Amino acid sequence: MKYFKIRELIPCVDGHCRDRRCGYGESTLVEVPTEVIKNAIALVEEVLDPLRAQYGKPIKVNSGYRCPLKNKAVGGASQSQHIAGEAADIRCHTDSTDNTDELLRLAQIIVQNGRFDQMILYPTFIHVSYKRTGINRHRILKKVNGDQQYTPVLIADLIRDLKEIPGQARNEGTAEKGGAS
Repeated sequence: MKYFKIRELIPCVDGHCRDRRCGYGESTLVEVPTEVIKNAIALVEEVLDPLRAQYGKPIKVNSGYRCPLKNKAVGGASQSQHIAGEAADIRCHTDSTDNTDELLRLAQIIVQNGRFDQMILYPTFIHVSYKRTGINRHRILKKVNGDQQYTPVLIADLIRDLKEIPGQARNEGTAEKGGAS
């Protein structure tokens, strides 16, 4: 783990919850299952660290592991990969209110690296997951403000529809690996 600390993904990894949305409070001991910690480490090593290295700028983790109580409190899906430590909601570490280009750049890098299970594009952040065991589906979805449903996105469409981002090479329907030319 080069760019991230485990506490960014698991705020209660040392036994004390630091996110009061779940109702535990800092004085309550919380045991995080070993498998959750292993999953979160794999997510960082396989997806987030390579993403950060290629992106070249800090990335903020909005949400990583969620205990079932916290997941329910924030309206998460009952089978959310956050509960297993397999998912993180990430955003660009910027003060800009419109970071669409930066989010698209992150999405492009995730797709190019190919090590993800599911990526959901939201207007202000990206949900990305990785399965340490089992098959990673490479599923891409999009959630638009106000929509109740997720819309599937084909990898080819994502790459084709990317805006022209400074420093990024684009070919007809594909993106060159390796970042800026």
